Amino acid sequence: MHAANSVSDSTTGNSNTADHNAAFSRFASCLALQRSAYQADPVPQLKQRLADLDALKALIRDNEQALVDAVNADYGSRCKFETRFSEILMVLEDISRTQKQLKKWLKPQKRHIDRLLFPTSSCKVLPQPLGVVGVIVPWNFPIMLSLAPLVAIFAAGNRAMVKMSENSEQLAQLLIRLAPQYLPSDKLQFFADDGGTGPAFSQQPFDHLFFTGSAQTGRAVMANAAKNLTPVTLELGGKSPAVVAPDFSLDKAADRILWAKAFNAGQICTNVDYLFLPAGSEQSFTELALKLVAKRYPDINSNDYTAIIDERAYQRLKATLEDAVAKGATAVNLMPGQNAVPGTRKFPLTLLFNVSDDMLVMQREIFGPLLPVKTYTDTSEVVQYINARPRPLAFYPFTHDKALQQRYLTQVMSGGVTINHAILHVGQHDLPFGGIGESGMGHYHGYEGFLTFSKVRPVFVQGAYNSVSILLPPYGKLAHKMTDWLIRLKG
Repeated sequence: MHAANSVSDSTTGNSNTADHNAAFSRFASCLALQRSAYQADPVPQLKQRLADLDALKALIRDNEQALVDAVNADYGSRCKFETRFSEILMVLEDISRTQKQLKKWLKPQKRHIDRLLFPTSSCKVLPQPLGVVGVIVPWNFPIMLSLAPLVAIFAAGNRAMVKMSENSEQLAQLLIRLAPQYLPSDKLQFFADDGGTGPAFSQQPFDHLFFTGSAQTGRAVMANAAKNLTPVTLELGGKSPAVVAPDFSLDKAADRILWAKAFNAGQICTNVDYLFLPAGSEQSFTELALKLVAKRYPDINSNDYTAIIDERAYQRLKATLEDAVAKGATAVNLMPGQNAVPGTRKFPLTLLFNVSDDMLVMQREIFGPLLPVKTYTDTSEVVQYINARPRPLAFYPFTHDKALQQRYLTQVMSGGVTINHAILHVGQHDLPFGGIGESGMGHYHGYEGFLTFSKVRPVFVQGAYNSVSILLPPYGKLAHKMTDWLIRLKG
């Protein structure tokens, strides 16, 4: 459940020169410390990697309540169940599965070799650590999006520097305080973002840079990394669509889509950003939605309903809603008669019908509890509309029709897919997670995460017989005859 619009502008914005230089020096000093430690032990054994993962697990288990409370404080009001379920549990599951699989992942892999050309020789690949990885974390799921990358980073034998979001001040300070109790600073260090430190971080010559956030900020991060030829993984966002087919129960679709849209008050980059319904089902869907939301959230001020992260984001959502209504959209407040306590930044879950492409709500990622609804009469309309726009991070087709499922999988490209539900592919630890195009590049989670933070190193071992010795210059008849024969054979 990753973020876009999630890393502050300080990641790339202009900061005071003195502050930038001080931050750059601080990051460079840590990088030098960790790189020196890496060079002293470049390929940690399985035992050490498992111990690092155990330490990460202990940090979470020993301090679960403090971690949950810190996130709640940063949000102002963050549903504690959602923090425990989507962050604490998800990371612990990831660690457990990784520890069970790691021995297998570390084994050298034998690769095919042409015995005719290279008799007695062999080929293999060795997954080896990259070195020091930089991680830039958003605010929306700050525990999971700081610690889940570390699972793969440590499994691959690396060291890590982690920069938190400026909207995660309480959590950042807690992790800065806790981390040295579990892992040495030459293995792991956390940093707070006190405004303007982002550029100094992304300009460091890491061995890999992992970023979660908006596409706009991701471009700037990638530009900074390019100056050092630092490879990047970008986990971005975009407008992820859902489409309900006529054969699928509208009741079940509403139940699952609204669960996703209300989770974390919609502040999830893989959330349903807009919805296609069969033409004529709008009223039925609205009635179902009103009943579901009334049952789940009888009071908008409940601790079960999360606040918008800050006033700037809250005002952006208000402006987006006002823009849509001013341009002809019909808004349906799914929490009618409920009034948020002033200053709590609780934004009501709202449907928007009659939306058009000139509205802000259809032009940028929403990152909140607004759900635009479009209608369609033919599947081709859905396919054409989605494909005319940047590739989304996720896609959610609701249908039991296997042929239609396959058509959507074949004709609509996205980072990931959940069929007949929303978001849940993100929580499957054996599935890679990542975007495509404007929704990101690269993967993590599971084995693909291990590979992302490894150098898969090819090794050729020359055997007792060196076939190249008969093909040395000056090239005589034997060399040409051998080559002619091999070309005919392989052709």
